[in-house]
Amino acid sequence: MPTSDSYQDYLIEALKDKIHAAAYLTAHLEDEEPEAGLLELALSNVFEALGKPNMSAEDAKLHLEKLDILLSQNGSATIYPLASWLKALGLKLMVAVDAGDEAEKAGAVSVVELVEVAKA
Repeated sequence: MPTSDSYQDYLIEALKDKIHAAAYLTAHLEDEEPEAGLLELALSNVFEALGKPNMSAEDAKLHLEKLDILLSQNGSATIYPLASWLKALGLKLMVAVDAGDEAEKAGAVSVVELVEVAKA
């Protein structure tokens, strides 16, 4: 009998790619009619994919507690209005991969460098 992976397993595996995770969070932040709790779920999914495997159990627990505290302070209730406020200014709230040392090693071009080249 064929086996199937659960959607959650597939999602977590896909979110291990930081670019995919950034796009996933961006999609949730840009939702014009956000549902309560979906941003928290999205952040938890990204944490499960990117944070949990790289942290000790104690650090993972503390990190999730920080998320709960952040979101209980009206974080999820204010993020959507912030995104709308920025949109009215022609801006958008974005999640981007923090390339850090990986970008330097790969010789990646930063957004700032691209802007400077465009101005020249």
